[in-house]
Amino acid sequence: MATETHSTRADGRGGTGGDDPRAARAKVSDLDVVRHHFDRAWDSLGYPDDIRQIFWEPYREVTVQIPIKTSDGTTRVYHGYRIQHNGARGPYKGGVRFHPEVDIDEVRALASMMTWKTAIAGVPYGGAKGGVDVDPADLDDAELQRVARGFMDKISKVLGPTRDIPAPDVNTNSQVMAWLMDQYGKLHGHTPAIVTGKPISLEGSYGREAATGRGCVFMFQEAAPKVGLVPDETRFVVQGFGNVGSWLARIMQGLGATMIGVSDAFGAIRNDAGIDAQALVRHLHHEGGKLEDFPAAEPISAGDLYEIPCDVFFPAALGGMIHADNADLLDCKMVVEGANNPTTFDADDILIDKGVLIVPDLMANAGGVVASYFEWVQNLQHFRWDEKEINSKLGHILRRTFHEVDQRADHEQQTLRTAAFEISIERVVDASRTRGYFD
Repeated sequence: MATETHSTRADGRGGTGGDDPRAARAKVSDLDVVRHHFDRAWDSLGYPDDIRQIFWEPYREVTVQIPIKTSDGTTRVYHGYRIQHNGARGPYKGGVRFHPEVDIDEVRALASMMTWKTAIAGVPYGGAKGGVDVDPADLDDAELQRVARGFMDKISKVLGPTRDIPAPDVNTNSQVMAWLMDQYGKLHGHTPAIVTGKPISLEGSYGREAATGRGCVFMFQEAAPKVGLVPDETRFVVQGFGNVGSWLARIMQGLGATMIGVSDAFGAIRNDAGIDAQALVRHLHHEGGKLEDFPAAEPISAGDLYEIPCDVFFPAALGGMIHADNADLLDCKMVVEGANNPTTFDADDILIDKGVLIVPDLMANAGGVVASYFEWVQNLQHFRWDEKEINSKLGHILRRTFHEVDQRADHEQQTLRTAAFEISIERVVDASRTRGYFD
């Protein structure tokens, strides 16, 4: 996280599983997708056009150069970004992703999404995002640590526990957050609240690792009655089996649901009788196996994943994975967006025409930032809740969020996505007006 989503290194290449054109990312940019939804909601709300720019453009953009010495003695130069979009509702908040395709427009789009995501969840944050154009698969751990610390050195002046708090995202995890926290501490003193998603040993929060995936499941449970689904009779497909995808699969399985298809960055598999999510996690993450070699399923092409008849499709890889060239292939009742911007606006229209209920990323993967909020609160006060209490609080906030959006959508005859954007924009505009930014 889409999110603040939280991904392992193995999931950072998008879950496309090869060169199948059906599974290629859309050519439309994340920035265009977010701008489309923002503009539609803004126009519907009837706010003055002369202040639109305030809420679309980022407040601050930082671009940095990160040269590192590699293990073979050569120097590589990477580029990092920290975009602070809007802080009217509180400190900037958003993840940091490491991916070779990271560019400033992608980070701008994701920073904007964080503004609306924190607003829809009702947590007291603004929105930000960070990224470095590095492929962790090309680096050893020592080199990756140099990238992380070099990035923090360059952006630390715009961060702070009451200013801007990074978190994990694609290809970053609790270890990367530990490096970032430690580097900030060397510059400014020990400050655990400077990042969230940290290891438990460094004042991380119980439940944080699973929170984005768990949040997707909470949203599924609330939305299921709208399309006549019962969890223990639900068959689902997961695109992207990193942190978010693997956790939502395990939690869905715990409800009695059956996973029948799954992909990661290198392949896809199918078994209509069911794929054991726990066994697959052991195979991939503990035994170092490949997805296509999992013995209890049949290898398929990444494009075939879209065509598996199922009840719920969970896109949990990168943005732009559901687009005009493959949306019509989906044979499901519901899409729950575990990734950020996985569905283009053209694909949105196709799925709506097919009668598919879309639970949008803005609310579907908000579990990560809500759990980050819990971690931040604990760090500021130097105490810790147990995992049961974290999950209970998470469920309370996300269920409330779903029903606020659902009621708006029903009342205004809108999609959940449009209703979520409108509520979010209203909250940010109200906070900005109350602060006196404009009359």
